[in-house]
Amino acid sequence: MKKAEIVIVGGGPAGITAAVTARRHYPDKKVLLIRNAEKSIVPCGIPYMFGTLKDPTQNINPDSMLLSRGIDLIIDQVNSVDRKAKKVFLEKGEEITYEKLILATGSIPKPPEIPGINLDNVYLVKKEWKYLLNLRRAIETSEKIVIIGGGFVGVEIAEEIKIHHRKDVSIVEVLPYPLYNSFDETFCFEAAQELEAMGIKFYTDVKVERIIGTNGKVKEVELSDGTVLPADLVIVSIGVAPLVDLAKSIGLEIGPLGGILADRTMTTSDPDIFVCGDCAEKFSFFNGRPVPVKLASVAATEARIAGANLYSKRRAILGTIGVFSTKIGKKVFAVAGLTERHAEEEGFEVIVGETSAPNRHPSVLPGVQDVHVILIFDKHTETLLGGEVSGGESVAELINLISACLLHRMTATNMAAFQMGTHPMLTSSPGGYPLVVAAELAVVQKYS
Repeated sequence: MKKAEIVIVGGGPAGITAAVTARRHYPDKKVLLIRNAEKSIVPCGIPYMFGTLKDPTQNINPDSMLLSRGIDLIIDQVNSVDRKAKKVFLEKGEEITYEKLILATGSIPKPPEIPGINLDNVYLVKKEWKYLLNLRRAIETSEKIVIIGGGFVGVEIAEEIKIHHRKDVSIVEVLPYPLYNSFDETFCFEAAQELEAMGIKFYTDVKVERIIGTNGKVKEVELSDGTVLPADLVIVSIGVAPLVDLAKSIGLEIGPLGGILADRTMTTSDPDIFVCGDCAEKFSFFNGRPVPVKLASVAATEARIAGANLYSKRRAILGTIGVFSTKIGKKVFAVAGLTERHAEEEGFEVIVGETSAPNRHPSVLPGVQDVHVILIFDKHTETLLGGEVSGGESVAELINLISACLLHRMTATNMAAFQMGTHPMLTSSPGGYPLVVAAELAVVQKYS
């Protein structure tokens, strides 16, 4: 029988971050990570395995991240846990005792209930090494590719296939625009323009009725409006579900959206078992209600909280903000918190500041690109509720700044007096810095 004071189940971003955090905070404890996959895939990098990464085997988290820190690694399947005896039982027969257990079992794709979903050359976006390599080969040998789902992953895969393989690519999305779950219409329209410029076709406000095959292999996709799309390959990207079979089998409490319930310290209904990542139930920063956000960045935050709190409560999560970014064509799109539409759906009365400014000053300098910012505030308290940004690559860090403003519940008046550092070759001008101007316009709107 093997002994480890701290055992982590799961080898994705949450599991790795939890293990490293536990090692930092409790250096005298033996830390062991167990995962069931031979390689740990970088989930956010999956779309880029199909184009940008010429060698898709590079999209891995190296085991040296663990081993160099003295964290032990076992590759095996956890079959069961005895909570009373504090034992983990592995598929190959090994038993491991623990003092503290962290579950970071992740998520799995949700297969839609569509006739024909099991035909050959219909793929989900699984975090499985050999499966993804097979999907890459299928992309290379197909000409007409239909992607079901116009969220971040679907859009990113579509771009990779179009740019690097020159295939005929169509996106089918049940909502009015691609990325509509994450952005307001203004930014969705900008993203749609970038997709169209690349030659990617999209069909919105429709659902897939059935996938049609010949001799067991996909041939066409029929939509609810009667449109029939020829397809040599179908890729389904409509979201994921928390992987909680192990948690359920040992009697841990499960939340209303199917994730493992935990308090703000990431402690489950068992005080010696913690949870982090996609398998954990998420609660909104803004109203405390369950939210279906599944992001590696959120997983890593939860993991740093779980790993630090194992033997003493040192941190707490304030709720899930939800910070997304992606690059489509020549533009970066990013969002943090609530969009205007989502804020109003949650019952907030809002004021909105919107502005655009070049990311260089003067605007004739090389590399200039407009930065478009929308900030959403509570009308009564002026508290920031969310922000949306598009522009050059600096947008990916600007949205993280907006997230920090959200986390500290800054107001429009606070942000209008924000002190920033600027440089002609790096940022917008100090007088026209878009974050500050958007906040100022919201303040003026309140009093007009």
